Amino acid sequence: MSTFLADVRETVAPSRDARDGLLPPLLVALTVVTGLVDSFSYLVLGHVFVANMTGNVVFFAFALAGVGGFSATASVAAIGCFALGALVTGRLGRSLAGRRELLLGVTAGIQAVIVAETVTMTALAANPLPAGLRYALIVALSLTMGAQNATARKLAVPDLTTTVLTLTITGIAADSPIAGATGARVGRRLISVAAMLIGALAGALLVLHVHIVYPLVIALIILAAVAVTAVARARNPRTAT
Repeated sequence: MSTFLADVRETVAPSRDARDGLLPPLLVALTVVTGLVDSFSYLVLGHVFVANMTGNVVFFAFALAGVGGFSATASVAAIGCFALGALVTGRLGRSLAGRRELLLGVTAGIQAVIVAETVTMTALAANPLPAGLRYALIVALSLTMGAQNATARKLAVPDLTTTVLTLTITGIAADSPIAGATGARVGRRLISVAAMLIGALAGALLVLHVHIVYPLVIALIILAAVAVTAVARARNPRTAT
């Protein structure tokens, strides 16, 4: 239990001398963003994800098979723009090699600018959204999530990918004491799963019972907070990682 609590504490409130600095809680915040935007994209933009590319590959297969409610074009657009966002941010990551918090801050800032545009477009649009606007939102949000995923991959903080939970859930089970392992980092892994769940639940409730724009508004607030915090840390040489 003490190991579990220490893992939780180092994930949500790391010590000043922690190896990854403030990166773990900031990446947890971005995991909440993933839940918010994927709930918006699936419920508002059709059966498509902007962060979960595994799901889009499956949806593309469903569309090819003629299953109703799935769009091959939407799935391909999401996958292609996600890859483009990851490509551009991959180059950015190389230019900021060794400046991890600055990389996260710049990426989150870029995401915030793009998401702010999607908030404006969604708030001013009719409901249901016109087809052209739906595709514009798929493109914009997929770009941002590709950028986020590439940055998380570059930062390489264990068990905090921000967009993928398959290996995280596998790790919870395969590395548990029941499986004969030590149960290392189970606290962090559970936090990652909970962050995605909370984001998706909040996003779905807001879409269904309040207004479709609010998941994007909350995502924008989180992204702005992450960007400001990460850049502020990066500018302080005594604390930046």
